Amino acid sequence: MILFPFYDYWWFYLGFTAFVLVVLALDLGVFHKKAHEVGFKEASIWTTIWISLALVFNYLFYLYAQYRFSTHERYTSIPGFDPDAQAKSSALEFLTGFVVEKSLAVDNIFIFAVVFAYFGIPKMYQHRVLFWGILGALIFRALFIAMGSVLMQYHWVVIFFGALLILTGIKMFFAGTKPQNLENNFIIRQLKKFFRVHPQIEGQKFFFKKDGLIYVTPLFLALIFLELSDIIFAVDSVPAIFALTKEPLIVFTSNIFAILGLRSMYFMFAGVMDKFAFIKYGLASVLLFVGLKMVWLNEAYGGKFPINWSLIIIGALIGSSILASIVIDKRNQKILNFGKANLEKEGNQS
Repeated sequence: MILFPFYDYWWFYLGFTAFVLVVLALDLGVFHKKAHEVGFKEASIWTTIWISLALVFNYLFYLYAQYRFSTHERYTSIPGFDPDAQAKSSALEFLTGFVVEKSLAVDNIFIFAVVFAYFGIPKMYQHRVLFWGILGALIFRALFIAMGSVLMQYHWVVIFFGALLILTGIKMFFAGTKPQNLENNFIIRQLKKFFRVHPQIEGQKFFFKKDGLIYVTPLFLALIFLELSDIIFAVDSVPAIFALTKEPLIVFTSNIFAILGLRSMYFMFAGVMDKFAFIKYGLASVLLFVGLKMVWLNEAYGGKFPINWSLIIIGALIGSSILASIVIDKRNQKILNFGKANLEKEGNQS
């Protein structure tokens, strides 16, 4: 059974959405009202704030679920129902979903860097583009989750998306590390055909009027491309969370919290992304794992693979890929420094 059906918890969805809109309004209208380049320190602070908000929400959600499960007749009438254990399980599902979505969002960060470089978007305007991009992503994710909550009730749909995640994970394992070139990208070509494009950036404007005609600026093209890219990424990320929980409420809240901190994550890692060369293997492993959960593991464990094991496995996969990236990068840096030192020594001797 669904523990948090929409008809009983519509007010929770409404209140949570209102909270997100208020936070976003404060973000753009107060803290980032003036366009400026977001540095590592500011981005780190905001990343910490977003993650802390998610963890606080998770704790409050646990307390509420514990109270609701132990007092409402809907749950107390179920034979053998353990309110405390189920509340802990629901909180773990939120945390695991948040970790998975946050991890898979790394792919979005690489796309951000490529798109901003291609369109020549100055760093001081990137936050504005990402703000509206994230707002659009929240709307599309909500639609995907609503559709997923219906479709995932059919076993063949679960198997289909599980197989899709496995194939995506395998493809990511063998994908090259060559930087993407958007010059011949189909989406970019169609956008330039459909819109009247102004070749120059006009401050933080998305639209520019010239000779009585409305032009779109490179900022607008970058925004549209990021929105379309996120829709493609959602095909992987939304089913991945449904592999961990069947509760649309948990999928929705964990997904939204992960997306909210995506901008600050980008600005924090923008200058050091090349140092995490092995993280794609960790992400690929996560996709393979959640895909296997959907097509096999959940059924093998009586309908649901233990959520605490899932959190440990996913954390280990991501953590080991980050650790390997750091160790290998330090080793390569030492080799590079050693080579430079030898060249300088030979130069001085000659």
